[in-house]
Amino acid sequence: MRLLLVHPSALMYSEIFLRLEPLGLERVAGAARAAGHDVRVVDLQVFSHDELRREVSAFRPQAMGVSLNYLANIPEAIDLARKVKLSFPDCFVFLGGHSVSFVAEDVLDQAQGAVDAVVRGEGEPAVAPLLEAVRDGGVDAVPGVVTASGRGPEPVMLHSIDNPLPARDLTRRRRRYFIGELDPCASIEFTRGCPWDCSFCSAWTFYGRSYRKASPQAAGEEMASIAEPNVFIVDDVAFIRPEHGHAIAAELERRRIRKRYYLETRSDVLLRNEEVFARWTRLGLRYMFLGMEAIDAEGLDLYRKRVSPDENFRALETARRLGINVAINLIVDPAWDAERFRVVREFAMSVPEIVHLTVMTPYPGTEIWHTESRRLTTRDYRLFDIQHAVVPTTLPLEEFYRELVRTQAVINRKHLGLRTAVGAIRLLAGNLARGQTNFARMLWKFNSVYNVDRQVADHLRPVRYELPLPRHLDVGNRRQLYVHSRPPVRDTAD
Repeated sequence: MRLLLVHPSALMYSEIFLRLEPLGLERVAGAARAAGHDVRVVDLQVFSHDELRREVSAFRPQAMGVSLNYLANIPEAIDLARKVKLSFPDCFVFLGGHSVSFVAEDVLDQAQGAVDAVVRGEGEPAVAPLLEAVRDGGVDAVPGVVTASGRGPEPVMLHSIDNPLPARDLTRRRRRYFIGELDPCASIEFTRGCPWDCSFCSAWTFYGRSYRKASPQAAGEEMASIAEPNVFIVDDVAFIRPEHGHAIAAELERRRIRKRYYLETRSDVLLRNEEVFARWTRLGLRYMFLGMEAIDAEGLDLYRKRVSPDENFRALETARRLGINVAINLIVDPAWDAERFRVVREFAMSVPEIVHLTVMTPYPGTEIWHTESRRLTTRDYRLFDIQHAVVPTTLPLEEFYRELVRTQAVINRKHLGLRTAVGAIRLLAGNLARGQTNFARMLWKFNSVYNVDRQVADHLRPVRYELPLPRHLDVGNRRQLYVHSRPPVRDTAD
């Protein structure tokens, strides 16, 4: 069967700071190709809609899947489905991914027949049975699949994330993927899932608080196959299990693999497993993303981070000592007033680390979705991108955005202004010498992407598709939030 897999366009944040390869879609492509299907991938982060239209006309897909890990891309995906159905009405169109798994039935209703099915849960074990059912009939009985007739059996979870291997050869223009100055940059997955239960996050509810590890041998083999000199480790929290981090490091050392790495982790994990991170700095770990989320105990308790401000600041000191460049994330509460923004600006200027700001957003699948959704000021999917306020702000909305953009601009100037121009120029020259322009373009795009007029205007756009309100749910029974309700067979790999 001819299968076309599509990744939607970049969101506001990724217009500047990063553009990551669609690793999940590549893994689904790998699973479909292993089952004998003819697969193509189009990533609208690096291709235009016109190029997609030409690809559809030339390839004439019998099935098309759109990856929806981000809620804000749902309107785009529905519109794509409508256009494909106009040209190829027999093409089976399905959506899958993290975000759409929580709103499957509602999206099917909104698509009004343009979407044939939504795949809830992990896509790798679902794609081959789905395509077989499309060919032979019985789509409604495929695990994880939702159609207009209702939900089929519960989604199947991968027991091992060693396979399928991502079909990286299907993603073209790979030199367009980057994160910060790591340009170009590939992505890899060592673990999947998260054992924590932060109130603002849906990773743990999607995976049912399961946690799986790739074998060190599989991780080493995949890393050896990556051509890019830079790699982003996409794990929700890197190196929770120190023995696993050491085992992969030993495998990379044995293979003499040297790259530059960027990863995400928690402050308490860094403090507990400092030896692992020290070993990885010798392998090339250069950048780390720490989700501090708040700078005070009250904010940390609100988001149930289960760390203290002292742990966060000790983690920053540890990273500095190891020579790792840290990017800190802070969650902007729409309840902030001008004084709170001022305090955050002072904090951001007082530490050497990069500080990123994301706006508190209740997403389907999170606990705060069930506690805060009654306060929504908009249900426009496109505004659910952690850069817009979707609940009431203490400040008038325009003033809130003015303070937000002002704070972001101060932080941006700190790292890319005159004081750091020499370092930035050195990095820029190195990337340009290799023909890489992503980092260079990033330096000049801030004001065109982050500005008050644009963010306010985004709230005034006509709304065609609205996010559904949640059904009543007792969040005291957290298993009701899960997409994958059964944990996988325990992985005993070191």
